[in-house]
Amino acid sequence: KGMNSKQILENFWKTMAANDFYAVAQFLHDDYILEWHQSGERIRGRDNFAAVNSFYPAEGKWTFHINQITAEDDVVVTDVSVSDGARHDRVITFSTVRDGKIWKQVEFWIEPFEAPTWRAQWVERI
Repeated sequence: KGMNSKQILENFWKTMAANDFYAVAQFLHDDYILEWHQSGERIRGRDNFAAVNSFYPAEGKWTFHINQITAEDDVVVTDVSVSDGARHDRVITFSTVRDGKIWKQVEFWIEPFEAPTWRAQWVERI
C-alpha cells in the first residue's frame, strides 16, 4: 500500500529541505501544475518546477519547517516556514493528490507587514 496524501506532502517538504529539486520532482504527477496567484504565474510540469526552484537566486540553503499540515481525502493544506538565511517567509500551499502524486498546488506566500497603529487598542502583538 502506498503513502496517503498527508504522507506524500510530508515527504515532499522533507525532500525540499535537501535542496535537490529534481529529487522532489518524483512526488509530482505527469500533469503537475503549480499556481502562484500573487504573481500571476503557473508552472506546468515537474521539469519546470525543478528548474525554477534550482535557479532561484537564493542566499543559501533553503530550510523548510512545517508549522501545520491538514489533510482531507486528496487535498492537503500545509503552512510552512521557508528561509534561505536572508529571506524568512511563510507559505500556505493547497495540494491535490492524484494517482499517488501531487497533481496540483496553489501557493500563497505571506509577506509580513508592520501592524497599523490605529488598531493597537484591540489587538495584541504575536
